[in-house]
Amino acid sequence: MNVKVKYILGFVTLLFVQGLMAQTITGTVTDNTGVPLPGANVIEKGTTNGASTDFDGNYTLELTTSNAVITFSSLGFLSKDVTVGSQTVIDIQMEEDAQQLGEVVVTALGISKEQRKLGYSVSEVGGEGLTQARETNVANSLSGKVSGLVVKQTNSGPGGTAKILLRGVASTAGGATSPLFVIDGVPMDNTQRGSAGEWGGSDAGDGIGNINPDDIDKMTVLKGQAASALYGARASNGVILITTKKGKKGDYSITLNSNVTFEKAMDLTDFQSQYGQGINGVKPSTASVAQATNRRSWGARLDGSDVIGYDGNTYSYSKASNGYIDFYKTGTTFTNTLSVSKGLGDGAFRLSLSNLNSESIVPNSGLDRITVNLTADQNITDKFNVSATVNYTDERYDNQPYLSDGPKNPSNFILLAPNVNHNIFAPGFDENGREIIFSNDAYATNPYYITNQGVNDPTRKRYISILTSKYSFTDKIYAMLRLGNDASNDTFFDVNPYGLGYLSEANINGGLNGKGQSSRSELNIDGIFGASFNLTQDIEVDALAGATLRRNKYELVGVSGNPFIFPYLYSPLNVVNLGRSYAYEEKEVQSGYYSFDFSYKKYFTLSTTGRYDVYSTLPEGDNSIFTPSVTGAFVFDDILNIDALTFGKLRASYAVTSGEPGSPYQTSFYYTAGNSINGIATGSSPSALPNLALKPFTTDEVELGLNLKFFGSRLGLDVAYFTKTSHDEIQNANYSAATGFNSGVVATGSIRNQGLEVLLTGTPVSTDNFTWNTSLNLTSIKNEVLKTDADNNPITLGTNRAVTGAATTAFVVGEAGPQIRAYDYAYNSDGTIQYDSAGLPVRGELKSFGQVLPKFYGGFNNDFSYKNLNLSFLVDFNYGNKVLSATEYYARFNGLSKATLAGREGGLTNNGVNIDAQTYYENEIQRINSKSVVDGDFIKLRQVTLGYSLPDDLFQNVKFLEGINVSLVARNLAILWRKADNIDPESSFGSTINFIGIEGGSLPSSRSLGLNVKLKIK
Repeated sequence: MNVKVKYILGFVTLLFVQGLMAQTITGTVTDNTGVPLPGANVIEKGTTNGASTDFDGNYTLELTTSNAVITFSSLGFLSKDVTVGSQTVIDIQMEEDAQQLGEVVVTALGISKEQRKLGYSVSEVGGEGLTQARETNVANSLSGKVSGLVVKQTNSGPGGTAKILLRGVASTAGGATSPLFVIDGVPMDNTQRGSAGEWGGSDAGDGIGNINPDDIDKMTVLKGQAASALYGARASNGVILITTKKGKKGDYSITLNSNVTFEKAMDLTDFQSQYGQGINGVKPSTASVAQATNRRSWGARLDGSDVIGYDGNTYSYSKASNGYIDFYKTGTTFTNTLSVSKGLGDGAFRLSLSNLNSESIVPNSGLDRITVNLTADQNITDKFNVSATVNYTDERYDNQPYLSDGPKNPSNFILLAPNVNHNIFAPGFDENGREIIFSNDAYATNPYYITNQGVNDPTRKRYISILTSKYSFTDKIYAMLRLGNDASNDTFFDVNPYGLGYLSEANINGGLNGKGQSSRSELNIDGIFGASFNLTQDIEVDALAGATLRRNKYELVGVSGNPFIFPYLYSPLNVVNLGRSYAYEEKEVQSGYYSFDFSYKKYFTLSTTGRYDVYSTLPEGDNSIFTPSVTGAFVFDDILNIDALTFGKLRASYAVTSGEPGSPYQTSFYYTAGNSINGIATGSSPSALPNLALKPFTTDEVELGLNLKFFGSRLGLDVAYFTKTSHDEIQNANYSAATGFNSGVVATGSIRNQGLEVLLTGTPVSTDNFTWNTSLNLTSIKNEVLKTDADNNPITLGTNRAVTGAATTAFVVGEAGPQIRAYDYAYNSDGTIQYDSAGLPVRGELKSFGQVLPKFYGGFNNDFSYKNLNLSFLVDFNYGNKVLSATEYYARFNGLSKATLAGREGGLTNNGVNIDAQTYYENEIQRINSKSVVDGDFIKLRQVTLGYSLPDDLFQNVKFLEGINVSLVARNLAILWRKADNIDPESSFGSTINFIGIEGGSLPSSRSLGLNVKLKIK
């Protein structure tokens, strides 16, 4: 036989023998409920030979050794070893690993990562806590639950704006200071649609308020710049990721969640009730004097005698049986959400339909909202997956309340004298339909009139759509294309109704403040390529590279006019003078980015990201920037080998993010066309000076952290220290008119926030029937304004009409911001107050009296479970901030404050001069604005739920029901402690940064009690 032939036959024989010896194993891997587990690892132990399960949980593995042992593993499940023996089919059911569950978190771009690999702070809030004791704006439900996060709710009725700040104020430039909200990896538009200021207006809500909490699986808070760096321009304010609920393969369920909440206004005033209506110690003697003094409490001591009213009738001069708070009714909110979830073949879907009907505590005011949400996921092939999310919201508001200054504000009864019953001013208008003016100020609208006759009816239709396609070349290499579009169409209809008291006789028929519509859209397109691979046996790399296109558009068209020709016909065709309005803006950002995670075994992970942005709002040549980040995580519990220590991690990060101007068109001249004169076109030049040298501003942050878990995760500690500084912030500037311009924009601002965040978690008791879980989060923040304009002048923000701008909030260099600035007393050299010759205090210098944001805040949450019964409560607190209070000002000026009781009978004596109490206190509060500054500290019982899940055995013979849970719920149940006497320290009428810390003219705070019933249908 030929030698070559012998070799060939021998080689073929060897392959044949090996083929006989080789063993191929197949099977399916599922969870403990039988649902397939895609991506599970199937490894031949002691080798690098392995496979992964497909979307249906199936695997095929060809063994390379005899007497093989196979290790099955999947993230969140306990690993399992199986000896093969003679088996050729091995089906495995995996058990969940309680310690690993929750260790995978959603991060930037919607990508899941292991918690142990993260070098920055991340917090999660489950969706269940958002749907029981619910708010009409789901963002308000985050209050007290996340360290570093502050939620300032606007007291404006249902659908009001939630003002959220993460790790302090990120910028002195104002504008958008709330974090970026991201739904399933795609940013959403959270623009505030309008807000009240010191001269009135209404809160038209924000973007997050349209999202139905029943559709949220969880919210993940990325607080630091390193955590949110991949989002670029808007990440300096932090990011909140929303993961929506989705259907699961093999699952079929129908859920009905019904919630009813009853809301009651709280009277937090502590006004004096010894002296009644009148001036100079005398009660009114005529109807005209009575009308002028309904809100003046400088009268005689209440004695039960008769007193004339504004209408000429006689009333008792004693404390009224109905206080101002009785004007408000019990508000009700009904929410019903029906959801259907089903797995279909190689995919699944979830469809939900929700209706919210919320009647405000303000009579004849409320919100209706319909929400439809659909999520679908489908494997087109084993490698190609497509998923989609579609959300539709239809929202209608009836008579949205005006806030702050008196015009059309339904809260004007708060200052009524103690003896005046507000019922006498109903229905608010006379037989001719004209407003019944109830005080000496026609601009303080009669609340009965505006709630019966007011027209302020905005609507919104909103569509959020997300389409994601992902192709997996291998188990660890993929490409993804994602498109997201957020489009909303708003209408507005705002009227000064017939008979409004402050209208002139020529305009008594009223006028059309505005009727029209606006559209706003945000388009995001992402392309991402990702891969995981091993550089060596011990070093694993997770990498991605991508590009994003973001485009924003806004357009408004409206008409207005006055007066109406015919009363009560509120049409643009029924006005004498017709006005028009139009606005348009468009901007675009083009971005590229990368991320690399290098992991050494399970001990150390080094990550780096980079993002390159090009902004359309900035001039060419200065419109692009590269921003990097680097993080490190060192897991040391295995190295220390301490029995009590379950997990230990040190983390550190450094990151830079960038930003652009809040509005476009500030770098070039734009001329405006005007009306023609005698057929000749006219135009006007801008009064704002364009800045041709603007460039992106930046924010950098250093963060250090420590995570510890003890005793099998029964006790946990998460500590983070950070310092965050902004540079070259783009802000407004004022110029002398002699320059030919009166305003412009400059890039000179800078602010620094330093803070410490602590989260303690624990399970003090855990038995078969009873479990107690508790958590305490604490945050301490120090804020300092480093630069403002070129001359470092204070940047004035907001005020209220009570102090007419003499007291404001402002950014002041060298101080925490925003800071309340007001006039103090003038003092003598010995520290005593100076008085003038009339015995009145002398106004001193303008001073800073404290920051409007808390220095120290947090929340204490407890959850108790006994068999099928569950009780939870949340207490949150706030310390170290001040409030500029209009209520405090007016209470002193009008004699309602208990502080004005001293000297009522004999007057006050200053510098040997006797002065009557009314003259002294009126002048004191007008001159010394600092008397309007009160402490904002509080402790609140924020949330309580008591739930019961009916036993499963009750439904064994019920074909259509699988389970019922019933919960009693409460929100804002009680203020356990506060320093301010007459206000809720959280009360706010304005939803922008300018009006944080300014109180007055909002709706009263309220508490809510309700019932939540959840049915799971087979």
